[in-house]
Parts: sequence; C-alpha cells; structure tokens
Amino acid sequence: MADLEKEKKQLIEQMIKSKVLKTPKIIEAFEKIPRHEFVTKEYISSSYMDFALPTLKESTISQPSTVAIMTEALNPQEGEKILEIGTGSGWQTSLLAYIIGNKGKMVTIEFDPDLVEFAKKNIHRLGIKNVEVILGDGSLGYKKESPYDKIIFTCATPSIPKPVLEQLKISGRIVAPVGSIEVQRMLAIDNFGKDKFTETEIEPVSFVFVGLKGKYGFKEK
Repeated sequence: MADLEKEKKQLIEQMIKSKVLKTPKIIEAFEKIPRHEFVTKEYISSSYMDFALPTLKESTISQPSTVAIMTEALNPQEGEKILEIGTGSGWQTSLLAYIIGNKGKMVTIEFDPDLVEFAKKNIHRLGIKNVEVILGDGSLGYKKESPYDKIIFTCATPSIPKPVLEQLKISGRIVAPVGSIEVQRMLAIDNFGKDKFTETEIEPVSFVFVGLKGKYGFKEK
C-alpha cells in the first residue's frame, strides 16, 4: 500500500508538471480518491501508470491524464448537480462527487448492469454519499434529475444527443469525446440560451474510450 501511495503522489506531481492538473480542488480530489480502489485485483499494481486499464467486460478505467484533462475542462464547482454518462468503475464519478461536495449531487448512468454493481460497490466502500447510480440508456440522459449544471461523457459518442442537450442548464457545460470509436475530438459545449450552444475543441484525442450505447449511441455492426 505504501508503494501505491508513493506512485499516486508521483503521478499527480507528473500531471501537475505537465499542466494537465491545475486547479487546487481537482488536485485534492486526485489525492483523496485513490484510483487503485476502482480497478480489478489483477491490475492494482498498475493503478498509477498513465494509461487506461481493463475493468469488467469491454469497459476500461480511463487514463489518469485524460480524466484530469476532462475534469479541468468541465470546471466542476461546489454545490453543482452533474450528470455523468458512462459510470464505468466509478472513479470519475467519485472524483467529481468529492469536488462538488455534500451540497452537490452526482447523477451517473450506466448501460451495463454488472458495471452498475461494480461502481456502486467501489463508491460505497469509500463512503461517498452524494452519488446516485442509475442503470439505463445514457444516450437519453436522465430527465428526472434535470436540469444539470454540468454533463460529462466518459465514453466516446458519435454526437451530443438532443435529449442530453435539453437537460443542460443555461450557462452549463458539457465535456465529451465526440467522433468515431477510434478517434475523437474532446469538446466543451456551453449553453448560452435556447438553441444557443458554442463548441470549443479541447484537444484531439485517440485514447481508449468505450463507445456510447443506446438509442443515440454507436450502432452495432
């Protein structure tokens, strides 16, 4: 465990040095929410290497620097309500839950029932309370809890589905890897009013993302 803590510290220092981690509260979240609690047993020793790792089925836990870039771009604030599309292992969920604090709420939706249970166990083990994990079609968002201050896709999506756009507050932001399964553009989409959205490219990405499933997700070949 001491080695893992040392490796975590080294990874965080590396990400600060490379300027993918900048914001004090986000840095604190990476310190407090250990990645090794969200990987499967066979990959624990690789928890703080900067690459994606397999979890259950075809899912992965994202590369730490990718998670840092997306979290910084999302700019989460204390007390916000955030929708995450693609719960996966629950690591990104838990980082955001820590940042927004007990006055905020994380709503995260996952298509795969096994991943839902995996994430719930991970989140519960760390005693995180301000998270609701939903089994469902993330491409439709989750209207029941809308509108959201921020929305994040932790899976590649061919586009931003209209139902998801409609669930974003005015002045809210979506961060998502948009494109094909192989290569995406990391986009920040800001809502300035009815049908007034601006799109900013954060950077081109070709990281390992699982594709969005459901009505507006990638179609199976």
